[in-house]
Amino acid sequence: MKRFVIAGTNSGVGKTTLTIGLMAALQKKGLRVQGFKCGPDYIDPSFHKAVTGRPSRNIDSFMFEADVVRDIVRRATQDSDVGIIEGVMGFYDGKDPLSNVGSTADIAVITETPVVLVVNCGAMARSAAAIVKGFQLLSGKPNIVAVIANQVGSASHFNIVKTAIEAECDVPVIGYLKKNSELHMPSRHLGLIPALERGEMQGYFDDLAALVTDTIDIDALLALTEAPELTVPTSIFDEKKAACCTIAVAHDAAFNFYYEENIELLQANGANIAYFSPLANEEVPAEADGLYIGGGFPEEFANILATTTQAKESIRSFIAADKPVFAECGGFMYLTEAIETLDGARFDMVGAIPGVTKMQGKRVALGYREIFGKKDNFLLDEGMLAKGHEFHYSTYEQGPEQFAYDTKSRFKAKGEGYMQGNIVAGYTHFHFASNPEVAARFVRACVKGE
Repeated sequence: MKRFVIAGTNSGVGKTTLTIGLMAALQKKGLRVQGFKCGPDYIDPSFHKAVTGRPSRNIDSFMFEADVVRDIVRRATQDSDVGIIEGVMGFYDGKDPLSNVGSTADIAVITETPVVLVVNCGAMARSAAAIVKGFQLLSGKPNIVAVIANQVGSASHFNIVKTAIEAECDVPVIGYLKKNSELHMPSRHLGLIPALERGEMQGYFDDLAALVTDTIDIDALLALTEAPELTVPTSIFDEKKAACCTIAVAHDAAFNFYYEENIELLQANGANIAYFSPLANEEVPAEADGLYIGGGFPEEFANILATTTQAKESIRSFIAADKPVFAECGGFMYLTEAIETLDGARFDMVGAIPGVTKMQGKRVALGYREIFGKKDNFLLDEGMLAKGHEFHYSTYEQGPEQFAYDTKSRFKAKGEGYMQGNIVAGYTHFHFASNPEVAARFVRACVKGE
């Protein structure tokens, strides 16, 4: 099995640009490529999927146990030729500064995956060897098998850093990327996701593939990145229960962030999945026993969502029928009374949750969350713990304080979201693999409501 980790020496070396370039180049060689992303980010995986045509998987050693990480990689690569794991931040950067938990390095060790270290070599020569040596010595566990020099000024500059690194670090330097502003990653927020879904970036991917093939030895990369097949004692996905309910899942350009494993765990517990598009004014499917509205960018489509009267009325009717509803981030925003954009415009939403969400000019929250359940929460009861991620640019101007759960970041704990009757909603994105009982409880709540 060919599998490798693309790891940066810092967060600004263009790992995503390089990753999708390598994916596109390997696709052109006729190989089936499976993408992974270290950490909870959902935008980079959307690029992976656009290039490979396969859902990319988030893997994270803070959110799940090591065996779950291995299981996700094992399952996703069973029918692929090469797996590419894109790192997060710098190679050793994770949940805190005193351990590797949540870092790319930790994922590389857990999955026994060779590492290709991407080094920002701008304005340096022999010093590049010192950087690589430091990454080799900080921990002896990761298997760094190759280096790619990034941000070099010319081929001669590359030869200088290559000579220094190979002499001092005993690791091959298999290629480089020059400084090239024309191929920088476009803004990865908001309207770009629909462009990805429409295939409008294929030309950009082709250019990246050509660039990567021209200056990186792809054959050497493949020769250096043989990885062992992974095994796990048990799998949280493999024990399939008989179909017992249907969960409607909102999915379109406004609501498109779902961890793949969340859907698969619902299915493993007996749920049929019925997709529908609120943005297209589609009603909740008539056969639905539960409703799941994930994250996305409803603010970008607020003017359209405000006019989708059939979709909104069907959701209100669904809630009135006392069936379970779970909404995350963008879905949470959609269930409030209105979204107010930066220019002060107000767009009416479903109105099932009192209060409005207001867009802000800067990011409001970003980071891991431990999620602690509350009494009568059908998804996460009192005493239960799940893990997830929070990332948004809006604030919730709430009505009555009826938090759905408590969350804890590295810096503080707080009540979060909204819970009333059959509604559980909030900004935090749950990863069901952090506690598979969450998916099981969701399904049981749907069956109970039949």
